[in-house]
Amino acid sequence: MIDGRRARGDATRSAVARSAAMTATVTGLDSITVGGLAKETGLSKSGILTVFPTREAIQVAAVAEARRIFIALVVRPAWEHPPGAPRLRALLAAWIDYYRSDAFPGGCFFAAVTVEYGGRSGPVADAVRRMKSEWVETLEAEFAGAGSADPAGDAFRFDAYLTNANALSRLFDDDERLEQARRLALDLVDGAGR
Repeated sequence: MIDGRRARGDATRSAVARSAAMTATVTGLDSITVGGLAKETGLSKSGILTVFPTREAIQVAAVAEARRIFIALVVRPAWEHPPGAPRLRALLAAWIDYYRSDAFPGGCFFAAVTVEYGGRSGPVADAVRRMKSEWVETLEAEFAGAGSADPAGDAFRFDAYLTNANALSRLFDDDERLEQARRLALDLVDGAGR
């Protein structure tokens, strides 16, 4: 039998983390407040503070929730494809779908928070760095599997194209930036084994 308090706590944690992750892509992790989250989720401030004793705990949970969403929408679907170039193509297609799906109202969570937390220290910055490192290391491993002579450089460029596409597509409300990034990233993948 499930303890009702635990189930309510889990539901509160999930709702708050999701709402905080959504907010972070529009106004940043630093903009998150308990009052704002209470208003967005319909939960009481005291209920939120029962499961998240600090704003920092909420911010770390937001990063974890964004990571969970990103893995579900981008990484996991690509793992159905063979390693190397086929998986890189699948990661790219899944990332484009993730971006276009408006999974986050402000675009890619990575792009939104990596600039905000660059140069900072602490648990939130560490969580952001771990999340970004996982993504880049995944790309690097797949470029190595695709026969790239410079897997780290190709992973950097691939990620840079997508990060810049996120920023410019949002800034100019222009999908052509996204298409340009897709073409450039595909060129990298296609050239990896040459």
